[in-house]
Amino acid sequence: MNEHENFHAETEARRTEPSRPWSPGETERQDMLIRYLGAVATAAAGHARIEERPQPEEQPPSTPPGDAVPPARDLRVRDVMDVPAVSLRDGLPFRDIARLLAREQVGAAPVVDAQDHVVGVVSESDLLAKVAFEASGHRPGPIGRLRERRLHGKARGETAADLMTSPAITVLPGASVAEAAWLAALSRLKRLPVTDHEGRLVGVVRRNALLQALIRDDAAIRAEVEARIEACCPPAHRKAVEVAVHDGSVELTGRMPSATTARLVAEVEHIADVIEVKNLLAPG
Repeated sequence: MNEHENFHAETEARRTEPSRPWSPGETERQDMLIRYLGAVATAAAGHARIEERPQPEEQPPSTPPGDAVPPARDLRVRDVMDVPAVSLRDGLPFRDIARLLAREQVGAAPVVDAQDHVVGVVSESDLLAKVAFEASGHRPGPIGRLRERRLHGKARGETAADLMTSPAITVLPGASVAEAAWLAALSRLKRLPVTDHEGRLVGVVRRNALLQALIRDDAAIRAEVEARIEACCPPAHRKAVEVAVHDGSVELTGRMPSATTARLVAEVEHIADVIEVKNLLAPG
């Protein structure tokens, strides 16, 4: 192996190997991310675009009474959003914006007008861009690029209305958690303002809350696998199958006819949040 090949091999190794020892829980976090990405991909495949589906005011909330929690596929944004939501008035000065974001420990906040309509979003990036332009003293020339001139004009602003990114990307309370997760991923946002049909702010939904809502625990996955067994297996074979679930990995053991096994495995593979299916069923 020549010097160039050695350098290439070392570079590839650095790309694939962690730069620091894995901390406790690292594997679990990676598994959670993979499962979240799978859930978002499923949502994206089923929706070419976000469709706003009106929710009648008299419709009861999707969360059932008591302590019961609806399945992830039935959860709506209203079930996981934060209320009340941190917001900024459109006339709030630059320094007060910085203080509020720091106090609330958020990287961005929706900007609302006097009627609480969401008119934009101000982020730490907007504030940093303003400071950077002012500190550099750079001024775009008369034939400067349009984007640069727009950024410079925005950075000269002093209020939330001047500095905000507009229009804001928002979601309705009645949108599904999967739709909101897809929109957050598509727009690369950690927080989405939630508005009513008039555009008024009613809450904020965090990407972490969407993640937790989309990813079911192992007990919930096992319950659905067992339901699939009941549905697709003859009564004589149902009790011959044992199910174990660990971090989204499903293990099937016992005995079952080969034709039924193939059908069952296919059914389980299509269950949301299932990472893999280990088929250890013996023919019988």
